[in-house]
Amino acid sequence: MTGRETTLLVIAKAPIAGFAKTRLTPPLDPRAAALVAAASLLDTLDAVTRSGVTHRVVAFTGDLAVAERGAELARALDEFVVFPQRGPDFGTRLANAHADAARFGGPVLQIGMDTPQVGPDVLGAAARQLAEDDSALLGPAEDGGWWALGLPVPQPAHLLAGVPMSTPRTGELTRDMVRHCGFRVRDLPTFRDVDTFADAVAVAAVSGGRFAATVDAVREHGLVTR
Repeated sequence: MTGRETTLLVIAKAPIAGFAKTRLTPPLDPRAAALVAAASLLDTLDAVTRSGVTHRVVAFTGDLAVAERGAELARALDEFVVFPQRGPDFGTRLANAHADAARFGGPVLQIGMDTPQVGPDVLGAAARQLAEDDSALLGPAEDGGWWALGLPVPQPAHLLAGVPMSTPRTGELTRDMVRHCGFRVRDLPTFRDVDTFADAVAVAAVSGGRFAATVDAVREHGLVTR
């Protein structure tokens, strides 16, 4: 497996009010939550584009035509191969996205749009590590989930459909799933992902970029309920 190029896969949702980042409401109103989601996705796409990885894909759901910052996102997505998410639940959509991303023939490093503080250096280093080692990679999240999953081959991904998502044990269960398939699992750095507004404020304090500016803006313009 050594020497193959990693594909970087982003799982993304159109930042539409009432559709994206609904756990930010309250205290944010639905449009403010969507604006935060748009900034998070834009920063994530920018980091992937600058990571040095040439195989970049996005598994996408939702309509950009009615999304916040839709035109800007459409321009950013021109740098990616984009395909629709498939499946009735999140675990199945993740499994199908890995299968679709595997079309390039190399390992797949999957991330979401909830960690805008993860920069291109971290992503590039993880992609290179995955290409050079037969081990899998897992990026733990502070809440017990994970922000990144790297698989040397796509076959284990179908088991994601059976892993409960968004629980304090999601990371542990995902690690067990990958090990059950016979792969050693190496850890990436731990990051905090953005699920709640407290998460957004904490991540904005260390991220900079569009995300930090947007979190500051929605607070300044009164889109946070008091």
